[in-house]
Amino acid sequence: MAELNLLMEGIVLGECPRWHEGRLWFSDWGARQMIAVDMSGRHEVIDRVDALPFSFDWQPDGRQLVIADKILWRRERNGVLVPWVDVGPHGEMGWNEIVVDGRGNTYINTINFAFPGGEFRPGHAALVRPDGTVTRVAEGLAFPNGMAVTPDNATLIIGESFSTTLSAFDIAQDGTLSNRRVWAKLDGGPDGITMDATGAIWSSAGPKAIRVREGGEVLQTIDLDRFCFATMLGGEDGRTLFMVCNEWTGSTTNLQKTGRIYWTRVDSPRAGWPG
Repeated sequence: MAELNLLMEGIVLGECPRWHEGRLWFSDWGARQMIAVDMSGRHEVIDRVDALPFSFDWQPDGRQLVIADKILWRRERNGVLVPWVDVGPHGEMGWNEIVVDGRGNTYINTINFAFPGGEFRPGHAALVRPDGTVTRVAEGLAFPNGMAVTPDNATLIIGESFSTTLSAFDIAQDGTLSNRRVWAKLDGGPDGITMDATGAIWSSAGPKAIRVREGGEVLQTIDLDRFCFATMLGGEDGRTLFMVCNEWTGSTTNLQKTGRIYWTRVDSPRAGWPG
């Protein structure tokens, strides 16, 4: 049984964890804050982002990208976030998640309907190239959520929460996607995901985190006391698994500070570690 450790609590609605420069960064959608926390639990509010949802990742050159509402922002070398690309014309309902590959191609996805309470519509994913041009690259996604890119930049995996599926796509040299296929079928809807060095994926799955290999075999399960919204591998050696958890009532209104981040040690480091 995994030994769980509490890193931080008092979070309103935590999402989008990323390990970067010795700290875990995450979005508190409820508080509209981007936060970084170290392994002792000391945390810092990096920015206030007045959007729900908002997510972020880093370009290979070290600049941070933040997708918030219909704008892709970039943190320039002076530390200031500035609007970089208007992605509104490619996703009228705003954008949910983001991942950047090793060549600087940025993938963003939209659920494409008002959640919660709105009528379901399939979502899609778009590619933002390093020059800022935007292309829709995947259609018909059932509530797209967390994404991961393999270290060789050859495959993008997207979690589809409403179909409880991890879907894989081949990445062409120009960043476009093809050969959509089921990477794994899960018992619960995936949210934030992270890949380890064996090629297995850690995924949120209701009130637990699971490690699954391609084909769907579940290799490990960690039970939690509230819904796991996202996972991330990091720490000094890439073998610390972080789990961002929230008490979920099905609504984004009247949220309380019930979010927590747990961590545990695992055998396999993050894919592409160090990096």
